[in-house]
Amino acid sequence: MSEAASTLTMPGYVPRVVGREVESALRRRGAVLVEGVRGCGKTWLARNFARSELRLDDDGALLLASSDPEAALVGPVPRLLDEWQNAPHLWNQVRRQCDDRAEPGQFILTGSAVPQDDVTRHTGTGRITRVLLRPMSLWETGLSTGAVSLMKLFDGETASLLPDGLPGLGDIASAICVGGWPQNLGRSEDDALLSVTDYANEVVRVDIPVAGGVRHDPTMMQRLMGSLAINVANEAKMTKLASDMDTDHPPTRNTVAACLDALRRIHMVEDQPAWSVSLRSKATLRREAKRHFVDPSVAAAMLRATPAHLLSDPAAFGCLFESLAVRDLRVYSQPERAMVFHYRDNTGLEADAIVERDDGTWIAAEVKLNPRPSAIDKAARTLLRLQDKMTRQRAVSLAALLVITSTGPAYRRPDGVQVVPITALGP
Repeated sequence: MSEAASTLTMPGYVPRVVGREVESALRRRGAVLVEGVRGCGKTWLARNFARSELRLDDDGALLLASSDPEAALVGPVPRLLDEWQNAPHLWNQVRRQCDDRAEPGQFILTGSAVPQDDVTRHTGTGRITRVLLRPMSLWETGLSTGAVSLMKLFDGETASLLPDGLPGLGDIASAICVGGWPQNLGRSEDDALLSVTDYANEVVRVDIPVAGGVRHDPTMMQRLMGSLAINVANEAKMTKLASDMDTDHPPTRNTVAACLDALRRIHMVEDQPAWSVSLRSKATLRREAKRHFVDPSVAAAMLRATPAHLLSDPAAFGCLFESLAVRDLRVYSQPERAMVFHYRDNTGLEADAIVERDDGTWIAAEVKLNPRPSAIDKAARTLLRLQDKMTRQRAVSLAALLVITSTGPAYRRPDGVQVVPITALGP
């Protein structure tokens, strides 16, 4: 199944971190559903494992799926059903075939949008495993060496390296604006920037109507995406998002909620939830999620920000750099079934990211665009304060305190805090 000669691997395929999850799912279940925002590389990934395919963005394939669903599923396995949401009735057919064949690794489904819930469609529990694919991390695009493994940090290892040859701030700014889109690999920066802008416009025009559940108003959706870009990596309530939509008549909270739900259905936004934790102190935890696009390049495009703009605007650069770090932490931690949260309480103590595995082990991270020692010292003090406030149970399960910088060396401080440039971080 994984032999190159038997698969449909596309030219230029770059291995993805999440590929291990797909391979594992195909060993365990009859089918795997690879979900993710359009353009993140789902087809490339799926073809690396599939031995036959049906592309449901093709009229002929759709006609076959409608007229003879069983025939549409015939072919060497795993069989890829690309953009399956265009023929949602195939879901039940896949489920039944998984039951009848009683063998793992029969189908791979890919989709950019989650169809509206249909009470006639079985959940697929026990038969179809879901795997989320995000845009490419810096390690996957080659901008990070991956010399410092997030998973090894979970295991208690430390790392040190000199910054020789590592990318600089200009490279980080470019990576934010170009994004982790496979189609931009090898393109000039100017072409890649235009591609992201085109992509953001296409999301509003094409993808949102597919998601359904919201009246399609392209102008309102464009303004909401602009508001999200302004508030990226911040805890913006819906009232705040509405007020920042640059309109004389801000939409209601319910309208904003419906639009956000549509963006979630196409995997365009992925909020960063607040971490639930027991504390020694009586500090009140803040429960608002931080706002993020699935890739910081979308926020940069909505802000019309170029790498040069970011280099001249440290505040905007800092917010987008934090969003970049959150994206990469999500990608690197996903194989360990980890989630990325944030922490803030009413005393002003906060951590940009809490990466927690399903066994309760966690890493607290502060993200600092400024690599100067004074900025790193401040971040380390914050992390040590957070450690001090943990209950005994939480303190025992703490794997590492981490400061993610833009540039500079990787090293462990005398106080135990690990410092790592984002261009050395990997899975």
